[in-house]
Amino acid sequence: MTTLLVIAKQPLPGRVKTRLTPPFTPVQAASLAEAALADTLAAAARVPADRHVLVLDGEPGPWLPPGFLVVPQAAGGLDVRLAAAFAACDGPALLIGMDTPQITPETLAPALCWDVHDAWFGPAADGGFWALGLAVPDPALPLGVPMSRSDTGAVQYARLRAAGLRIGSLPVLRDVDTARDARHVAAQAPGTRFAARHARLTTSMAGAGS
Repeated sequence: MTTLLVIAKQPLPGRVKTRLTPPFTPVQAASLAEAALADTLAAAARVPADRHVLVLDGEPGPWLPPGFLVVPQAAGGLDVRLAAAFAACDGPALLIGMDTPQITPETLAPALCWDVHDAWFGPAADGGFWALGLAVPDPALPLGVPMSRSDTGAVQYARLRAAGLRIGSLPVLRDVDTARDARHVAAQAPGTRFAARHARLTTSMAGAGS
């Protein structure tokens, strides 16, 4: 049974996307985070996994589509939370975050195939990673990997290689962390909720400054 995991925070002002402020206010940053999460979940829901699980810090809201099992995140650092999410799976699992609203079902679909790969890895442009898939969801593989650093992805990839896993590669994607990231991702995925929200907010900010 293959599980698609989405790990996310409830998009509350001051708790998400704090690196977007400034130029965005905490409320605007949370609004962008909500749009990114909604896009991510909508894409994930269309991927033919056996289970769709939202590993959530906080409470679900109207952005949650049907078909997801919601479970709370474990306490601790991000590596601990990733490890706990994998530990709760009894078959192959693909884990993604909420920071890449440009993903599509077509982006994710290859990572549900385990015929020739034991792991899937989606590198992020900032040196991290946006996706991690494990045919055997060993929680020890992400545990202890230093998170939110420019070498996070390299360390995690090296951990997979050291375990002797056959690794499939997903595209390099840009996480939405800064205002510059948000601008690039909105331009890359113009049909998304995120792009529409970004356009509305930046237009209102430009109007307020004129």
